[in-house]
Amino acid sequence: MAFDKDAIIDSLKEASISDLNDLVKAIEEEFDVSASAPVAVAGAAGGDAAAAKDSYDVELTESGDQKVKAIKAVRDITGLGLKDAKVLVDNVPSIIKEGVSEDEANDMKAKLEEVGGVVTLK
Repeated sequence: MAFDKDAIIDSLKEASISDLNDLVKAIEEEFDVSASAPVAVAGAAGGDAAAAKDSYDVELTESGDQKVKAIKAVRDITGLGLKDAKVLVDNVPSIIKEGVSEDEANDMKAKLEEVGGVVTLK
């Protein structure tokens, strides 16, 4: 059976929002992926976002001894799936979130430091 992208798209157009939500969850579970937006790489947003003084980038520079708790904290902060959060924690330094307010950045920093992580606000 050949893969028919157009037929799949046509059937998705007829589906309800609830059915589409169930489909996304099933795909996430089946393929161990996350449909949430990926975390942007530092500098990808352009010069204006980096120059703004009212926004910060939260960078995990060390994951600490409690990696499992750090992964859970990253998932909580970003909404990423387990695999994507683990990649960020395993590959420090990692930008966890970009362009957030000072209060939000400090909250994220506190959550990550609570589990032993070292965080830099840029």
